[in-house]
Parts: sequence; structure tokens; C-alpha cells
Amino acid sequence: MIERKIHLDTLAITLLIVCCATWGGQQILIKTTVAEVPPLWQASIRTSGAVLLLWLWCRWRGVPLFRRDGTLGAGLLAGLLFTGEFIGIYIGLQNTSASRLTVFLYTAPFWVALLLPRWVPSERMRALQWTGLAIAFAGVVLAFSESFGHSTSAQLRGDALGLAAGMLWGLTTLALRTTKLATASPEKTLFYQVGVAAIVCPFVSMALGEHWSLSYSTWAWSSIAVQTIVGAFATYLAWMWMLRHYPATQMSSFSFLTPLFALVFGVVLLGEALTLQLVLALVGVAAGIVLVNRRSLR
Repeated sequence: MIERKIHLDTLAITLLIVCCATWGGQQILIKTTVAEVPPLWQASIRTSGAVLLLWLWCRWRGVPLFRRDGTLGAGLLAGLLFTGEFIGIYIGLQNTSASRLTVFLYTAPFWVALLLPRWVPSERMRALQWTGLAIAFAGVVLAFSESFGHSTSAQLRGDALGLAAGMLWGLTTLALRTTKLATASPEKTLFYQVGVAAIVCPFVSMALGEHWSLSYSTWAWSSIAVQTIVGAFATYLAWMWMLRHYPATQMSSFSFLTPLFALVFGVVLLGEALTLQLVLALVGVAAGIVLVNRRSLR
């Protein structure tokens, strides 16, 4: 039996903040590496490395990956949804700005909050929690609002792909919580996702005409190594573990921190300007997360 908690505890909150900070930093790494390593080829290398690390981890820990347990169909579905999300992001970025796409991508928590309670009633959110979710999302919109203005047809296509990626992210969480994957080990759940991505992404990369190479600078390989070990392996595995034990709707609210961490790291590491919008956005997201995770009063 899996022990499921109805609220996030200190361990979960700490892990969520670390994960979101890591993913925000990863956006900076991808941004500084994409000029040298094409995005989907970069994703192919990263997910292939994650598959290898996960296999080695499971051999060391004695976690079975290939035992028949009835999760194959659900696992392949989750893997395709996970892969589709990243394909939507990378192709969308070719049509619209990263800031515009970020706003649409982070509609994912709304899909989780709207759909998951239909199968898992304990995940149903109260009015106060919905308000908190809206405030947190408004903080993200405020942070990236400067990029919105006149929209070209290409930008609208990119925005639509960002919205689709957000929906696929939410549906991935839904698949992980409402199918037999809910009782599978975190390692096997992650193996399905990165495994499918490692197979599909190279073909999409070829279809987009990306140039493949393994002759990159030390910085590029260091960036990919960090993205693989910390991003695609360690933090994703931690996220899968938390999905087994904590409410997905409350976890999803923390994802709004990721793009803001990326902006903060841009200020700290890249010398970008610290604006009033960013400060207000941080306050809004923090307030929203508090409301989403506030315990009901008896």
C-alpha cells in the first residue's frame, strides 16, 4: 500500500522548491547552449543519458524495470504525452518568443485541477484554492507581460503550441495519477517517459533538419551533463516520487515558481535588469501558492 498524504509537508515543499529552482536554472542552460546544440538534438542526448542513469540506478537499487505489472499501455501513453509536451515547446519557440510561450505553458496546473478530481475526488480544490491558483498564474503573466502586444500569425501558432504543451503536461500528470502507474515505482514511471522521449526526439530532430554533431565545446557538454544528471534524472525522479505520495493539484501550484526562478537567475547570472514587475510577480506567485496549500479550517 502507498501512503498518500492530503497536504504537503516540509519535505515535499523543500523538494518542490529545489526542483523548480533547478528547472529554472535549466532554462538558462538551454538558452545559453541552444546556439551550439540544436534544441531537439539536445533533448535527445539529455533523455538518452537519463535513460542510462536510470537503468544504472535501478540495477544498483534492485528496482525491476521490465517486470510485467500491467503498466505498459499507461506507461507508453504517459511517455507520448511527455514527449509531445517538449516537442510542442521546442517547435513553438521557433514561432513565438520564450516569454509568450511560457505564459501558455504554465496553464498546466489548471488542467490538473480541472480534470483530476473527476477520477480522484480527494484532489478537488475549494474556491480559495482556485483563487490562489489564479493569483499565481497572474503573477507569471505579469512577469512576462512586456512581450505581449501585436501578434503575428506565426506568434499565434507558437502560442497555440505552448497552450497545447501545457495541456499535454497536465494530461501527463493525469495519466500518472489515474492509471496503474499510480502504484508503479517512481523509477519505472520515469523510465517510460524518458525512454519514449529518447526514441521519438531524434526522429523529430531529423524531420526538422537539425544538424547532428558530438563535437561541442566543454561548456556545451557541461551544460548537457547538468541538464541530464540533475534535470532529467534526479529532479524528475523526485517529482515522480512525490506524485505517489502527495496531492498533484497542490504540487502543480509550485510549478509557477519555475519561470520566475529562470528570470531571477537571468538577473543574477546574466546581468538582466531586476524590474518591479518581477518583484510583484514573485509576491503574487508566493501568495497564490500559500492559498492553494492552505489547510481548510474546521
